[in-house]
Amino acid sequence: MDIIKPIRTEVEYQTALQEIDRLFDVAPNTPEEDRLELLTILVETYEAEHYPILPPDPIDAILHVMDAYQLSEQDLEPYIGNQEQISEILSRKKTLTLPMIRKLHNKLGIPAEILIQPPLKAAA
Repeated sequence: MDIIKPIRTEVEYQTALQEIDRLFDVAPNTPEEDRLELLTILVETYEAEHYPILPPDPIDAILHVMDAYQLSEQDLEPYIGNQEQISEILSRKKTLTLPMIRKLHNKLGIPAEILIQPPLKAAA
């Protein structure tokens, strides 16, 4: 069995993924399971550094929640304000205020760390 070492290159990363695939169904409490666990940790570390997952855009997050809960723009009035304000927020013409962020977080469960970011797409 090869010695496990840090993943530093894309080739080593791909090799580790292939090895994980090969070891995926190993028996529990075996040296192969230990190897699988270590390789998984190394791959996760490499991916976090080279393929970070960015948090979603705040407006995209609001739109996702609206879709998931079948909410209309009118349903957002208690959290954002009148229809004009909602339209300006969703079209990225204006940014969310702190009171809006608090209400969207507390009432709709959208993580505050997502809502406080500036929108990824500039207003047109």
